[in-house]
Amino acid sequence: MPPFPSGIDGAAIDTCLTRLAQKDPQAMADLYGLTRSAVYGFALSILKHTEDAQDVTQEVYLQLYRSAGSYRSQGKPMAYLLTITRHLALDRLRTRDRVVSLEDVRTPPPFPAEGLDPDQNLVLESLLNLLGQEERQVILLHALTGLKHREVAQILDLPLPTVLSKYSRGMKKLQQAWKEN
Repeated sequence: MPPFPSGIDGAAIDTCLTRLAQKDPQAMADLYGLTRSAVYGFALSILKHTEDAQDVTQEVYLQLYRSAGSYRSQGKPMAYLLTITRHLALDRLRTRDRVVSLEDVRTPPPFPAEGLDPDQNLVLESLLNLLGQEERQVILLHALTGLKHREVAQILDLPLPTVLSKYSRGMKKLQQAWKEN
């Protein structure tokens, strides 16, 4: 199976958030560089619409900037960012004039995976499209960010056994599809 990007460095994200609270002008750029793929990919996995996912991604970083002074490190900065992303994406779904179904738009890749060429990204996209929405979210959150399954369960507001079964089923689907190709 194609490699996913390695887990995101939580300590570096935490440092960026602390620097942002201290009004360091470079902190937002550093934070964005570390987390943009995961934030955008997660927003897209919920919204299924690139423009909405881009808007929510921008809103996440604006909200972080506005509330930087209230951030308190609790050891899980990526979970903090993805929880904000989830809430903003769900708000966007609630206020959208229409519900976008899978038939309405072709689901684009959740990110151009760094380190993969365009052909590999197409393979990754086609594999991820085999999964249901929650399976895709669970796998992307775990693989992109290195979050533990219980952290993924908290972000998605799902019971841990559900997350574990969706991860297992999704990985089996991906492995089976990979073997067939």
